[in-house]
Parts: sequence; C-alpha cells; structure tokens
Amino acid sequence: MRAIYDDLNQSLPPPVRMAISHAPLRARELWTGFFALDRRFANILATGAEPMLAQMRLAWWRETLAQPAASRPAGEPLLAALTAWDSERLALAGLADGWEALIGDAPLDAAAFAALAGARAEAIAALVRICDAAELEIEASGRGYVWALHDIAAHLSDRTENDRVVALVRSAPATDGTAARLLRPVAILDALARRRGGGLGNFALALRIGLFGR
Repeated sequence: MRAIYDDLNQSLPPPVRMAISHAPLRARELWTGFFALDRRFANILATGAEPMLAQMRLAWWRETLAQPAASRPAGEPLLAALTAWDSERLALAGLADGWEALIGDAPLDAAAFAALAGARAEAIAALVRICDAAELEIEASGRGYVWALHDIAAHLSDRTENDRVVALVRSAPATDGTAARLLRPVAILDALARRRGGGLGNFALALRIGLFGR
C-alpha cells in the first residue's frame, strides 16, 4: 500500500505535494487520496470530448465510491488508496457530483461552481472526521470552500464565469486566522491560488503557512 501512496503522491503537482508534506503524518495518506481523486475527476472533464462520456465515467466513480471498500472492484490503485475513507465514502461519491455540475456550456452559472466548492468542502470536513478531529469540521468546511473557489477561479478564462466565482468568494465566511495543522495543506493551496503564480515569493508564503499556519 505504501508504494501506491508514493506513486499517487508523485503524480500530483509539486505545490500539492509540498502542501501535503505539512500535514500531520497520520493525515498525509488521506490528503493524498483526496487530491488524487479530485485531480482524476478534473482530468475526466478536461479530456472528455463528449459530455455524455464524462458523465458516464463520473457516474461509475460515484457508484463505486458509494460502495463499501470491500465490495469495490480490484485493480484500481486509486480505489485501493481510498480504503481509509470507507466511513466517509459518501463524501467522496459527492465529489463526483460536484465535478459533474461543471459539465455544460460556458458561461456556467454560479450554482455550478458553488456545487463543486461545496463538494470539495464536504470531503475535507469528512477528512477531519476520519482523523477524530470533529472540532475542526467547521474550519475544514470553510477553508475547503474558499480554497475550492480560488482554485476554480485560477483555472477560468471566461470573464463572466470568473466574476461569478469572485462573487461567491465575497459572500463566503472569512477564513482568516491560524490554520490548524491538519488543515495546513488546504491553507497553503488557498494562498497560492489567490496569487495565481509561482516564484520564490509564493514559495516563502507557502513555507510560512506550513510552519505557522498563517
């Protein structure tokens, strides 16, 4: 199983790998599984020439993730890596619904972006529950939602869509303050998404948040 997690981690973009490294050791595999699944769904939409085919692939994942881990088909490394999510498997199935909301012609309405952000936030809230840190659930949901919106905005080229996401961000609860260590990965990626770029300045920002939470 360690080899599976290592392979999945290496498949993630460097900023995501760096962000995961700042989580407590016990949570890193959970974060790796979440980001790998989220990226898989993003790739389904990015590479799907036909919306119906993308919907079919997402439906397979949704139905499979909703099953108990012991009932899932063997041979898919990502499914194996998500076994630890079994008690919160419906949150992962809901992530497929969130990505499916983005299937459609541009410009998408605000509800589509809110659906994906909400699904990502619920998955992150589920992650803290798995870690027996239910006291962080509200913070996890809030930080997850705002990160998701900033991440979506960073990948949009349509001005109307971007304006709609920005409006959602402005109406979201503030996520200021020191991030709990369990939530450092999403705090780091949120800060990077807000800046929409790389460079030494952003690396220093990510390092500061990773070490101090803000």
